[in-house]
Amino acid sequence: MRILVCVKRVPAPGARINVTADGQAIDTAHLGFTTSPHEECAVEEAVQIAEAHGGEVTVLTLGPADAEEQLRYAASVGAHNLVLVPIEDVDWDPQRTAAALAAAISGIEAAEGAFDLLLFGNESADAGGFQVGVRVAHALGRPVVNGIKGIDVGAGSVSARREIDGGFEVYEVPTPAVLGVREGINLPRYPTMKGRLASKKAEVVVVGQSAEAGGQDRVRLHRPVEQVSETVILGEGPDAAAAVVDVLEELGVLA
Repeated sequence: MRILVCVKRVPAPGARINVTADGQAIDTAHLGFTTSPHEECAVEEAVQIAEAHGGEVTVLTLGPADAEEQLRYAASVGAHNLVLVPIEDVDWDPQRTAAALAAAISGIEAAEGAFDLLLFGNESADAGGFQVGVRVAHALGRPVVNGIKGIDVGAGSVSARREIDGGFEVYEVPTPAVLGVREGINLPRYPTMKGRLASKKAEVVVVGQSAEAGGQDRVRLHRPVEQVSETVILGEGPDAAAAVVDVLEELGVLA
């Protein structure tokens, strides 16, 4: 089975995000980067499917040259082929991103054969647009389901489960298909030392693609005002009891 996973290089979760003075970009001077969490799970799911059913996993990213780091991480946990679509401006709009990805995927498939399954993260951890995977599926003329928390591979089809209140929705879609994976579908493995060493030697294929800008324009980035909380020590030992009672009365807990 041939599986392709599209990943994105994003700021590490929990990092303090600062915006440049002009409000048009994120200040990356002191940021660490990682693979978007939904997509990390997508890579793990692809590797598990390939291990269970045979086949190979290709991981592709559209981003700066530094995104090679995320590709090599994917190789360290089991991905077989790595593809970089290099761009200078890392903040492409969703239409432009999807068009370039669709063109790159079509080129690979024309040379090597169609992928049975394309996996995306449900949404990226930075932009959270929820639309690149859907746009790529539309451009390639393939069925797509987002929000997936389980995948079962059949003969010429996949069964995809999406979590709802009280249970799951189950979709049976013919392959080739596109699925948007949600974090929690699995627990991504940690790379072994052998995997890390092998990933340093893995070949990264560079595929040049361009696409016209879409219809969405960035006005500015806004960083919300931080909510600062303070801790007040009411006292220590028995002497604090009266202060605790006063607080409970203020909250209306005590009659």
